[in-house]
Amino acid sequence: MTRAGSRDVMMGNLPAEVTSFVGRRREVAAAKRLLRRHRLVTLTGGAGVGKTRLALRTAGQLMDVFPGGVWLVEVAALEDDKFLVQTVADVLGVRDHSGRPPMVVLTEFLEDKELLLVLDNCEHLVDACAMLVSDMLRAAPGLRVLATSRQVLRSGGEALLEVPPLPVPQAERPVTAQLVARNAAVRLFAERAAVARPGFRVDAGNRAAVVRVCRRLEGIPLAIELTAVRVRALSLDQILERLESCYFELLAEGSRAAVPRVRTLRAAIASSFELCSEQERTVWLRASVFTGAFDLGAAEEVCADTGIAGEDVLELVAGLVDKSVLVRTDGSVARFRMLEAIRQFGEQGLASSGRQSVVRLRHRDYYARLAEVAEREWVGPNELVWFAWFRRERANLRTALEFCLTELGQARAGLAIAASLWSYWCISGWFSEARHWLESALNLERESSPARAKALWVNGLFAFMQGDSAAGWSMERECQALARRLGDEHSFAYAKRLSGTAAFVRLDFPRSLALFEDALTGLADRAAIWIILLQMSATPSIAGEDRAAAFGEQCLNLVNNRGGPMSKSWALWVHGLGRWTAGHRQLADRLIREALRTGRPLDDQWGTAHCLEILAWNAAAERNAERAARLLGAASRLWQATGTSPAELPHIAPDHALYGRRIQQALGNEARTTHFSEGAKLTSEQAIAYALSHEA
Repeated sequence: MTRAGSRDVMMGNLPAEVTSFVGRRREVAAAKRLLRRHRLVTLTGGAGVGKTRLALRTAGQLMDVFPGGVWLVEVAALEDDKFLVQTVADVLGVRDHSGRPPMVVLTEFLEDKELLLVLDNCEHLVDACAMLVSDMLRAAPGLRVLATSRQVLRSGGEALLEVPPLPVPQAERPVTAQLVARNAAVRLFAERAAVARPGFRVDAGNRAAVVRVCRRLEGIPLAIELTAVRVRALSLDQILERLESCYFELLAEGSRAAVPRVRTLRAAIASSFELCSEQERTVWLRASVFTGAFDLGAAEEVCADTGIAGEDVLELVAGLVDKSVLVRTDGSVARFRMLEAIRQFGEQGLASSGRQSVVRLRHRDYYARLAEVAEREWVGPNELVWFAWFRRERANLRTALEFCLTELGQARAGLAIAASLWSYWCISGWFSEARHWLESALNLERESSPARAKALWVNGLFAFMQGDSAAGWSMERECQALARRLGDEHSFAYAKRLSGTAAFVRLDFPRSLALFEDALTGLADRAAIWIILLQMSATPSIAGEDRAAAFGEQCLNLVNNRGGPMSKSWALWVHGLGRWTAGHRQLADRLIREALRTGRPLDDQWGTAHCLEILAWNAAAERNAERAARLLGAASRLWQATGTSPAELPHIAPDHALYGRRIQQALGNEARTTHFSEGAKLTSEQAIAYALSHEA
């Protein structure tokens, strides 16, 4: 491992610690020592033993070692391995627009990076995680992986560190003040109990009872934390009595909890469950359908049903937070999550109640309604709010879509959800995932309907954007035939929009423009008008016509009146491209710079790459070849991150080739390579700052 220089920007996504970290000094030191010697270290151990906290503490102490950052991937949020590779790519900021396999995209991105990847909770996808890690390490010499899993990954070169429970005072030793002060399990209990009941402290009168509780809990941190909050309502003897009762009930169940430490943890969770009110228990079970974190609005919609009014959910959620069943995540918006062992306990209880499908349907309906609102509010003042919602709720949206594909008769709802998110899939660059959901739902729900026509348009659009023209043309033909059968105005609009895109790909620009103009007739949906105007703005640019200005100005007027920064930044750079093609270089330069400033906070790699590309052409046209080469280098890094080559984009390819040759002729091979490489080393933020500057 190498140490980052002082000027390196620290990167990563590790969450802030919200509670104190107790003990584990030796384990942290051992994990760091292993990571210096091995490229894959797996922390193993049972549920609730503290693997995640140990991994995060270790990774946090290594942030200055990895120039590429320290990144956390929460594998527990994935129900299966379909999106494992893509999830890692998303965490690292890889926004691939191509149709290439995600693993190819990810390994290309990683090959020159020095970073630490923390894969948390791998046990339910252990084989897939092992294959992923093996492929990544083979491709990226500077990569190190710190994994947590109840099972060994069994990947080549793996070093193991078993995370034991916290040590507890031995039964034969006198329970002295010095012993208690040095013991991590007792200190953890004391710190969490003091939070639950201010003023609580371990003293001569209660330390023997505290030690008995910690022994009963076998030093398992999660069990200790769940139990410590009980001091608010129970004496230590009452806590111990309830733990014993739950333990022996589980013991009687036999194989369901055969491993002693599993029984101990389940006993602690069951004891917490028993001490909840009936309504709190119900919310616990219902909230187990969420994947990852959720907000109060989601809890009120999903958890309020028979026996619980919506206005009561806030108090019940607060009660579960107080009892450490729910954990509030750090952030400006209050969000809640369950540790995986607690969520699984709730999930099992919900399945046993026979109400799981009903609650999952409420979960699906809630996210379906919000997806519809998000679509309506694209190209509006709230689009950033909705984009942030989409990014936060991606795991829950996946769960809702999976329910639609696995529950009989729900596929049409899945079509509607996936299609309504088209603008967010598009801006995020998550084309492959969008196509997965759309194609799966289209295969299941074959009945003729406007919903199917819309899904065909969206899926066809993404196919063409990925260069999968065969699939795009197939969907275009089906969409046309479906529109004729339905005779529905909206279905005809979907078909014309897709046919216009198909004609664009065939380089039949007059037909493409005519179809787009026809599709615009009668449309009132701002998002639909926005994307058609974007496509029309680019189409005459390639054909060499000056009509781009009119379409670009229409698009800008639309977003200036009602739009947000995302839709506006795209409108600006597309209009700038049209003005460049028409020979208005200074106007194009102003538009592109405004697009960069508008989109600067958005991490829009696709749009930023276009902007840098056009500014590079302008610099070359002004005979500033060195600046042009740096800008092209910066753009190339972003093109690579999106899985796209400008040579494959009809609206970019001709000028990319022309000005690439001019730069080469002006500088020569060696100088051109030097300046290009300088630009390629810039981060997105550094590249934008350079592009907006006027330095030579």
